[in-house]
Amino acid sequence: MTPEDASNDPAPPAGGPSTAMGTPSSRGVEVLRVEAAAIARVADHLADPERARAFDRAVLTVLKCAGQVVVTGMGKAGLVGQKVSATLASTGTPSFFLHPAEALHGDLGRVRSGDVVLALSNSGETSEVNHVMAAVKKLGVQVIGVTGGPESTLGQHSDVLLDIGRVDEACPMKLAPTASTTVMLALGDALAMAILEERGFGPRDYARFHPAGSLGRRLLRVDEVMRQGDALPLVPSGITVADALIQTRKTKGRPGASLVVDENGALAGIFTDGDLRRLLEGGSFERLNQPIDDFMARTPKVLSPDDLAVDAHRLLRENRIDMAPVVDAARRPVGLIDVQDLIEVGI
Repeated sequence: MTPEDASNDPAPPAGGPSTAMGTPSSRGVEVLRVEAAAIARVADHLADPERARAFDRAVLTVLKCAGQVVVTGMGKAGLVGQKVSATLASTGTPSFFLHPAEALHGDLGRVRSGDVVLALSNSGETSEVNHVMAAVKKLGVQVIGVTGGPESTLGQHSDVLLDIGRVDEACPMKLAPTASTTVMLALGDALAMAILEERGFGPRDYARFHPAGSLGRRLLRVDEVMRQGDALPLVPSGITVADALIQTRKTKGRPGASLVVDENGALAGIFTDGDLRRLLEGGSFERLNQPIDDFMARTPKVLSPDDLAVDAHRLLRENRIDMAPVVDAARRPVGLIDVQDLIEVGI
């Protein structure tokens, strides 16, 4: 083809190359609408009293589970099952995914009598899944089935049936799993979130399972990052500055402050490296033999062990200080927060 020939070719439409059903973007919009409508339809179905009772039974079955929730499914439903299992595990419900084909070749031994099986199959007639169901039923394991075929083999095996109804696929041929797997995923999320709420699973619980994530770091408590025990630089009220320095320098981690406590163990003040520099600015070392009480800050900013580490960082930043005592309800020091410790954990 010559350049002249090419120049005579018609320009592609503004929305991209055309297809038999319009532009790719119009097909994309149609798929999204079909899948959104399928989810909305299942949500409406869940308002039906019988389906609502089944959903409630599924939640209660998982809450009563003494073992783990074993999620299984074949093909695309299996991929959805892996995500549902991961969501359950990350929100307080022990769970693992069991590939049905592998289960039939030995991995069935992972299932215990106290477990609950959550099985996903749109048709309810996936042979590998149903062979697993027949085996786990012999173990006395309860089965929660997610299927569009309530009268199917999976439906018959299920102790609790979550019926997604007939779902028309978004595929132009109405064959490739699209809307059906989207519905399964959404229903799995709904189940996991309902279980989470019933458990009273909160942000701090979530953080325990996500220690490396940004959310986990934001939800760390002060008592999880503070210096405590033999790393806590406590000195008694009345001690000389020199003796306090000697005692503090022996403390694990060489903190840059001394926490001064009264005869009842309550916080009386804090003496920092900055206070020491200011004390020595006049060049007089005689002050080192004076009581630390004469130079300490008597009303330092303090934190509670239950405060969030991000709030501790904000307090240090806003007050332009490097550290703050952590006290209990009786104002007894139980820890020390240092800005460097917060930086180390990514806050």
